[in-house]
Amino acid sequence: MVFNHVTKFVAIVVSVSAGIATAVAVNPLPAPTSITWGTSGPRAFNGRNLQLKGSTNNIVSDAWDRAYSAIGLHWTPQATEAPIGTFAPFPTAVAQKVTRGTTTLNSVTVQIADTKAPLQHGVDESYTLDITDTSQTISITAKTTWGVLHAFTTLQQIVIADGHGGLMVEQPVSIKDGPLYPYRGIMIDSGRNFISLKKIYEQIDGMALSKLNVLHWHLVDSQSWAVQLTSAPSMTLDAYSAREIYSKNDINDVIKYATARGVRVIPEIDMPGHAASGWKQIDPAIVACADSWWSNDNWPLHTALEPNPGQLEILNPDTYKAVSKVYNELTSMFSDNFFHVGGDEVQTGCYNLSTITTEWFAANASRTYGDLVQYWVDKALPIFTSSANKNRKLIMWEDVAIGSPQAHTVPKDIIMQTWNAGLENIKKLTSSGYDVIVSSADWFYLDCGNGGWVGNDPRYNVQSNPDAETGTPNFNYGGGGGSWCAPYKTWQRIYDYDFTTNLTTSEAARVIGVTAPLWAEQVDDQVISTRFWPRAAALGELAWSGNKNAKGEKRTTELTQRILNFREYLVALGVGAAPLMPKYCLQHPHACDLYLDQTALYTT
Repeated sequence: MVFNHVTKFVAIVVSVSAGIATAVAVNPLPAPTSITWGTSGPRAFNGRNLQLKGSTNNIVSDAWDRAYSAIGLHWTPQATEAPIGTFAPFPTAVAQKVTRGTTTLNSVTVQIADTKAPLQHGVDESYTLDITDTSQTISITAKTTWGVLHAFTTLQQIVIADGHGGLMVEQPVSIKDGPLYPYRGIMIDSGRNFISLKKIYEQIDGMALSKLNVLHWHLVDSQSWAVQLTSAPSMTLDAYSAREIYSKNDINDVIKYATARGVRVIPEIDMPGHAASGWKQIDPAIVACADSWWSNDNWPLHTALEPNPGQLEILNPDTYKAVSKVYNELTSMFSDNFFHVGGDEVQTGCYNLSTITTEWFAANASRTYGDLVQYWVDKALPIFTSSANKNRKLIMWEDVAIGSPQAHTVPKDIIMQTWNAGLENIKKLTSSGYDVIVSSADWFYLDCGNGGWVGNDPRYNVQSNPDAETGTPNFNYGGGGGSWCAPYKTWQRIYDYDFTTNLTTSEAARVIGVTAPLWAEQVDDQVISTRFWPRAAALGELAWSGNKNAKGEKRTTELTQRILNFREYLVALGVGAAPLMPKYCLQHPHACDLYLDQTALYTT
């Protein structure tokens, strides 16, 4: 099949090895597993017309159109790779003369072994990309369609302006690439603040370019319910407004948009905690403590970790009728085999306001809150596993298995998403036989470090540092300032996380991937992209090809110029990524490093 385009054009070359070479100024992000640059000189890239050949399909041809359109930007790298300069005086960029090759890259040939492999967990995403020093064709091979999409996002990053109005690839190149982890995600929270489809699409665009392949969509929370359901239409009475609702068509459009870019959409409905809005519209009797004061000002009486309170009544039989109705409709709306059913942060104080629960405890003094959580697991799991999707795989937050309170027995075929205690909990879960998604808050929570958000807080009303003499950090002076998971997680913090440390080989094999959550108490359309990007791109590379070079040395310093350039590229493509450094740092490679010694990270 041949697709002719009259708008823009392309071409590329061959070779193979490991590691990022220094022969070129620009390398892609994430770094490929194996990339070898040639030395024969730039390959001209035809910017006028193109033939896409080989075993392709609509998804591939549409993806190529997007990549080709991006190539049409005639991207001039804003941060290039170069050794650290000599500092007397500060270095300045030196213009390079470009000599283009004698032949032009005029076509892309794609060969796919299996064009029908569905986008599900574990699908082969590997690819090869070759541009030789004389060929006029860029050669791409992949086991599945999804590998080809990744090849395109790599290709579009290495086709750059040649300084003479044309396009080029800096050198012949051979890439053999594939991910370390099959699950590489970010999490959008549309329960705390509504996120529009436009902004969800924008995040998916950034994900595709970063080779992140899972959008964990935390659809609802105690504060709002925005998902329209035929079986329970009253639930959206708890949406923030009639304009802030996701219809079935909206959700289907998000899934289609994401799938076209190689991104899976995994929904989460948090239960039994974080459950007030929507549920109480079905039946107020299935929600405990919804009308209580959340009481963090009087901690022994607290019913929630944040306003507004509300948890499902675990002992009310009508709860499970509602859960079954809601889950069965939602599960039919999402095509992915994975479904997240929450399970985190059940607050025992909430059930002090539940008559049915207090009577249950009174009837048997030996009962514990662990017994109550086990009751939920025993009653709810049969609903979740009776899905029409026989390949259904459940995800839960780790709390249900190792939190406080916790169930006594949780099936090992449930995937646990860990967010507390870093390496300790990863070890605890994998050694217990659970597959694990790593979302450790101390490394991956992207909402951290922005201060507190609850009002009427006297802790800010401190005019001088009460611990100035001792130097002890406190709330306002050196402390978290109201952000429980402070400090802010920089791209370097994210990238440097060695989350399989101290795991045995069999335990490490149970880590299926990572997700960086962005909880949305202080996030809406106006800031969501700047909170995700470009930090999530560091996560993308960490999960795709790791944070170490072929010698086992941390390559954070090497990533610096690539992620600075990547941020500028995201902005050029319409993704509102935040700046990481002053522009001076982009133009003067490594001049803004903390250490002059470029090997400072190798031993840490």
